[in-house]
Amino acid sequence: MNATRKQLVFGRVLHFLADPGEADAADSYEYFPDGALWIVAGRIAAAGTRAAVEASIAPAERAAAEITDYGDQLILPGLVDTHCHYPQSAVIASFGRQLLDWLNDYTFPAETAFADPEVAAHTADYFLDRLLAHGTTTAAVFSTVHAGSVDAFMAGAEKRRLRMLTGKVMMDRHAPPALCDTVADAERDCLALIERWHGQGRLRYCLTPRFAPTSTAAQLSLAGELYQSKPDLHVQSHLAENLDEIAWVKSLFPEARDYLDVYDRHGLLGPRSIYGHCIHLSPAEVARMAETGTAAAFCPTSNLFLGSGFFNHAAAVDASIRVGLATDVGGGTSFSMLRTLDEAYKVSQVHRRPLPPLRAWFLATLGGAQALYLDEFIGNFAVGKEADFIVLNPRATPELDFRLEKTDELAATLFALMILGDERCVTATHVLGERVSAAAD
Repeated sequence: MNATRKQLVFGRVLHFLADPGEADAADSYEYFPDGALWIVAGRIAAAGTRAAVEASIAPAERAAAEITDYGDQLILPGLVDTHCHYPQSAVIASFGRQLLDWLNDYTFPAETAFADPEVAAHTADYFLDRLLAHGTTTAAVFSTVHAGSVDAFMAGAEKRRLRMLTGKVMMDRHAPPALCDTVADAERDCLALIERWHGQGRLRYCLTPRFAPTSTAAQLSLAGELYQSKPDLHVQSHLAENLDEIAWVKSLFPEARDYLDVYDRHGLLGPRSIYGHCIHLSPAEVARMAETGTAAAFCPTSNLFLGSGFFNHAAAVDASIRVGLATDVGGGTSFSMLRTLDEAYKVSQVHRRPLPPLRAWFLATLGGAQALYLDEFIGNFAVGKEADFIVLNPRATPELDFRLEKTDELAATLFALMILGDERCVTATHVLGERVSAAAD
């Protein structure tokens, strides 16, 4: 990043300061219809009305700045995907099956191919480019059991200067032999990968036991010990996605009070830990997640596609659980967080707590950053934050244009975008201020 680079970006600027809730709390967001971002060396130096931002800049600095005017298009922080699987990119939209069959029929065969570094590198490049084309600038990503799959993903993310999380899948049982490691293998590989990538640029290492059934107690304990060994390591896994899965966990860990307790006994709950799905939680599990600061990833397209159930986002937030939105590619059916918001709204209707548009876009931006404990770096346009942002065209399709023909009211625009919008609405994606993807890409 050029330490002297200065950029002035104009448009309709929106970002969040807190969860707007169901009543659109006025102090939870800032919206500047005639707005601007002042970016210095890839970080936010000012955000506000165009007049106020321009008034804060010395004339000589403004004269030397790069200026981009997006007119009446929306500028929001980059979208945050809190749970996805880059090795499953090629099996997205595979027919049928519920969770355990999906793993055996599609996931495991696809991941076996990642023993080949060329497959890993090619897929990582494809996956990262598609995220950017869809407006996603940060994600918590599963690699495979192969250390090389992490190297491929991290190298691709580093080249693109992205803030990303990933880790080697830890899996020492109940999987094909070609995808199983051992406790010793997992320790050796994780330590080497942490040394090589954790804290490199904007990258973080995320310890990744796939889910309780595919790790022995000894491997889960190892993951817990590694998690405690550094103050900024992350953890990701799966929890309470499917009723058959929950019954399987109960049979494998009869000493545990519940599914969450399996992870708790091995030191895998706490800040910077996030669990995908969390659909079928008991009251005790909900309370323990909130107590420990453990986050949940809401994966609506995957949950509907695999018939897993309906995550209760409003109830989880009521209980003080941190929640992020997630595509869960490839069980999830799209790289697009806009399409994912569409499904999240429909799932929320099942619980008679419809997801309001302001809260939805908080969930996709600052809410996701908070769920990943990355909100000190990303998630909104607070001064000093990294300048990852997207530009959305609310009139990108004939359907949206017709729907919004007679209104430019913010909530109506945001709701139309999340129900009718998709990647065609993403005019541009910027990383550390620099445009890295545009609608024509």
